[in-house]
Amino acid sequence: MVGVPNSTTDPKLVEITKPEDDGQMKKIEHVVNEIDSVSPLKNTIIIPRIIMSSEKDGGDGFVLAFSDNDNDGQKKLERPVDRIKPVHDLTEKSPGDESLSSGGSIVTISSVANSDPDPEAPNDGDPKRKPRDILNERWQHTALQVSVPFFIAGIGTIGAGLVLDKVQTWDVFKQITQLLILVPSLLGLKGNLDMCLASRLCTQANLGNMHDCREIAKMIIGNLALVQIQSIVASIIVAIFATSAHAAMTGGEFSWDHALLVTASSVCTATSSCFLLDLVMIIVIMTTHRWRMNPDNLATPLAASFGDVVSITVLSHISSSLFERLETQIWVLYLIIVGYLLILPVWIWIVLKNKYTKKVLTSGWTPVLSALFISGLGGLVLSKAADIPGFSVFQPIINGIGGNLVSVQASRISSTLHQTSLMGIIPSFTKICVSPWKALIKGVPFAKTARLLITMGIVGELIFIYAADYIKQGESTLHFYFVFSYIVVALVQIMLLLYVAHIIIHAMWRFKIDPDNSAIPYLTALGDLSGTIFLGGAFWLLQEIGHPYNDSEMSP
Repeated sequence: MVGVPNSTTDPKLVEITKPEDDGQMKKIEHVVNEIDSVSPLKNTIIIPRIIMSSEKDGGDGFVLAFSDNDNDGQKKLERPVDRIKPVHDLTEKSPGDESLSSGGSIVTISSVANSDPDPEAPNDGDPKRKPRDILNERWQHTALQVSVPFFIAGIGTIGAGLVLDKVQTWDVFKQITQLLILVPSLLGLKGNLDMCLASRLCTQANLGNMHDCREIAKMIIGNLALVQIQSIVASIIVAIFATSAHAAMTGGEFSWDHALLVTASSVCTATSSCFLLDLVMIIVIMTTHRWRMNPDNLATPLAASFGDVVSITVLSHISSSLFERLETQIWVLYLIIVGYLLILPVWIWIVLKNKYTKKVLTSGWTPVLSALFISGLGGLVLSKAADIPGFSVFQPIINGIGGNLVSVQASRISSTLHQTSLMGIIPSFTKICVSPWKALIKGVPFAKTARLLITMGIVGELIFIYAADYIKQGESTLHFYFVFSYIVVALVQIMLLLYVAHIIIHAMWRFKIDPDNSAIPYLTALGDLSGTIFLGGAFWLLQEIGHPYNDSEMSP
């Protein structure tokens, strides 16, 4: 039995509709006496095993009505609720008859507070409205759905590396070196916002909430406005961080004109790239959901597929254009910054009026801003290692692939937790702290996907580094030492991210923090920082042993 109230208060049994048959009424009274109590856990009611007669038995069954009004006098459980065990299948048919059994399972009362569904929408026989069975999804289907956007994303990371290697020689990047510090943080910001949006919408799709055009429109408008708010505020903070870090590294050197250019370029790049890529991503989610595929496997990799190359291209052209006007038309920079600040209240008003995003506006800042700081540390490493030949080509590849893979795992775990448990309760089939072997190889249900992603990551890394090297050099110049060291650091990075993802997502769920809004920023930022550091260490080691990148002419 599932009751769906229109508020987030605890449901209370207040009425039983009496059937015409007195015999049926006796059965109902017996059932009411069997109900133990109302759980102190929010939105749940514990019901022991009961048998509900079907229409074939001659009865019309009975209806339980719930009220959503608070009652301070409601009796709470005084003993531990040791029978609560969230399960994947809430109901089951008893073999041999048509009765419906609750099996002593927990009955979930959906609410807007947990996953923002439409509480009034019916969940009938339409397969598009039913929750998706992610835990039992076949690995062949997962591999096929993940591999296509993953390799498309790989092409994007190759392009991002080649573009970055080219534009860093432009005058604007040589004159205003803060832009190199800005790049990893800005790319991380864009990826975080896009993939959080993708994760939220994928959860809604997998919960079966994407079926009403009006509700879908509310989701899209609210999320687009939310991303614009986050991108404006966070990009300004990123610019301030890049300028401050540059001043600290150069002994206090500061230029107000350069700070304005970095800020205007950062805001324009973040808002424009996020808006365009979010529209594409929404189309992908709607299409995959319509064709009954799991959007968790496709949306998050595509969110970062061409995002990096688009962002680097937009940043380089905008900053170069503003750099040409820096001496004669500096008012343009002021106009851009003030214009975005004036439109910010409009976006805030839209988000506050939207039930799907108003809570995220107040609770989703900590992970985004923390991720910016972590990615900023990677930017400092990039600014120091940018002069190493080939580093700028391969840095977006290792960071992009690691972020893409962990975002898929994070989105799948989050959707599964939303389907199978209540926020604050860890399902019985998993734990917060498990060994790396159980989390990545065999032990928990999510290990199956982790194994697949690790294998796919190693194969993808090999393909992408050879492709990037061939495109840059016109021939293959990679040697054994470089390939071996690169694959080792890439494997360590991927396994680290997947293991941290398992721990951090379950910990957030345990402390009632929605991982759809909080997990991916930390994971992708950690991917940027670890990838940049690991790759820098590999390049340093290769130089120390006398086999740097592109040393084919030095080899015997």
